[in-house]
Amino acid sequence: MEDSRSDLLVTCRLGMEKVVASFIRELDPSAVITPSPEGFSGLVFVKGASDGVRLYEEIKRSIPEVEKVFIVECECEASLAAIVDCAKKLAGEICSGESFAVKTVRRGEHSFTSLDVNVAVGSEIKELTDARVDLENPDKVLLVQILKDRAYLSIVPGREFYRKMGPGKYPMYKIFRKLVVAHEPYLGPPDAAYVMGTRIGREVQVFEVGKLFLTPLGPVEAQPFYHFLRGLFEGLRSRHELQKKSYGREVHRTQVYVQDMYQFVRARMGSPLIVFEPEGEPVSRVAGKLSSFILENLRMGKEIVLMVGAREGVPSGLFRYADFVIDLVPGVVLSTEYALSSALIAVTTIMHEALASEYKEETFYTSESSE
Repeated sequence: MEDSRSDLLVTCRLGMEKVVASFIRELDPSAVITPSPEGFSGLVFVKGASDGVRLYEEIKRSIPEVEKVFIVECECEASLAAIVDCAKKLAGEICSGESFAVKTVRRGEHSFTSLDVNVAVGSEIKELTDARVDLENPDKVLLVQILKDRAYLSIVPGREFYRKMGPGKYPMYKIFRKLVVAHEPYLGPPDAAYVMGTRIGREVQVFEVGKLFLTPLGPVEAQPFYHFLRGLFEGLRSRHELQKKSYGREVHRTQVYVQDMYQFVRARMGSPLIVFEPEGEPVSRVAGKLSSFILENLRMGKEIVLMVGAREGVPSGLFRYADFVIDLVPGVVLSTEYALSSALIAVTTIMHEALASEYKEETFYTSESSE
């Protein structure tokens, strides 16, 4: 087993390995620098740096092509027993009052899994230090990187690992699933209707909106509506398939309905309705009231409707039945493909702080959609 604090493991975008290696070589010509060690892309191995800590800081400060850089604090053979022994040498860097996690990145074929390493090392560290395990927001991470028959261990501050859902963030999809969007369909030429349909379909699925009501104004021509629907379901399907592959959770598929806009409003008289049209109040002016209004209605289990127009827009006569009429960007008329996403982002902006600070535990609106 070796103490290897003069060695660094650097990660970068695929294809940038030689570029990164050349920049590091300028910083420390005496070091042995290997782009794509053992043929693994996205890595640069630095061995024998004259001053590992100084080079580590120089790389972070001056090479933006680098994603992450780690000081190798212990190197050993890639076996569970050797890795655990190596981790024991680093246990003193984790204090009893701190929280920690073990993260293993394994490259190559081995008789054990990354989870096996995490469990074995984590158990040993916990017994030696009495530190608390925290997989969500650890103070420190013991990082184990395995390249074929060698393992490289580092102690890294937890903040080095950027996470999409870190502390203080509320998962807004749980709110969007409770919303109903009423959207006027775009009924232009067949090609344009199809393209707009795909964009709106992807849009509602990106946010995992609970229900989408397509709300035409009175009778409409069937052919452009057909092409719009064809595009909408294609956009919705493609985005949903991508989400299922890349999310580590259940993904809600937006439900789609059709109802005349006037009849839709009639059927929901007295229900919460927010209309997004340029005739309304600037969203910044009503942000506090709107946030409270949405939260209060969610508490009561009511479906909140967001209504968005297209070519014709929402008729002004329906404004009388809306609780709020909102202008998202005063002086700018948003095109159809941006209207809904702008409305949902505005809802996130005005509500997120209240959600993140006030509701840290599971509450009425955090349950998954039953549909």
